[in-house]
Order: sequence, then C-alpha cells, then structure tokens
Amino acid sequence: MGATFSLRPIGVVKSALTSMDAAPPQGPEAGTEAVIELDPAWSEGLDGLAPGRWLWVLCLFDRAKEPKLKVHPRGDRSRPITGLFNSRSPHRPNPISLTLVRLEALEGNRLRVRGLEMIDGTPVLDIKPWSGNIDQPRGEQA
Repeated sequence: MGATFSLRPIGVVKSALTSMDAAPPQGPEAGTEAVIELDPAWSEGLDGLAPGRWLWVLCLFDRAKEPKLKVHPRGDRSRPITGLFNSRSPHRPNPISLTLVRLEALEGNRLRVRGLEMIDGTPVLDIKPWSGNIDQPRGEQA
C-alpha cells in the first residue's frame, strides 16, 4: 500500500471555465464544450478517432482540496451526507477524474469535446474509447 508512482500528463484542457465554482456538477448534463490540446508527441495515437465517437477522458484534479470521508453529494447541503466513494466529489485521495465525452471535432492534436467540465489548464492523463461491448455492465443494455 505504500508504493509511490508518478503520472505524466499527455495534454491540457482548454476551457471557458476558470474556477471550480464555475464548473457544472456533471459535464454531460451541462453539455459543456472544451478542447483537449494533446502534446504533439502523442498526436499519432489519435489515428482512428472521428467526430461522434464517445471517449473516456482521465484528468488530474490539480486544484482539489484535501478529501473528506463524508460529503454532501454535489456539495448540496440539503442532500444527506454519504461516504466519499459514493459521491462524485473532486476532492479525493487520488484526485483523478473519469469523464465520458463526445468527440465533436478533431483538428491535428486538438480534440473538441462535449461534456468535459474541467477548468482551463487541467492536465489530461489519458484518453480511451468508450465501447458498448466493454463498458456496459453484463446483462445491461445501453
């Protein structure tokens, strides 16, 4: 449990959102558009992607605060308090986000996506394609 490791960002989010207060609670609900500017060294890895594709984007919540083990979901104090791991709080032991986005356009090393509620400058750790065959719970349909 004491192992340490490091992660290296592959890009950065370019967004109109400039603070955590400006970010909506969930990107797909808000339909927020953003651009992922990939480090040019990784551009070849975008081969095969096309607009309309759904992607998982992993980011680092680099401005997150210390996590609390009990939280109000979405920071809404009218909702009952629950465990951190039963919430979408950005303040986590390892502040990594996982967001499902729709690829709207691909221009060189820039991906315009819908549903990414990250603050401008947020580091992008990875991008993976969504697959209905893999990402749906067994026995469930999309």
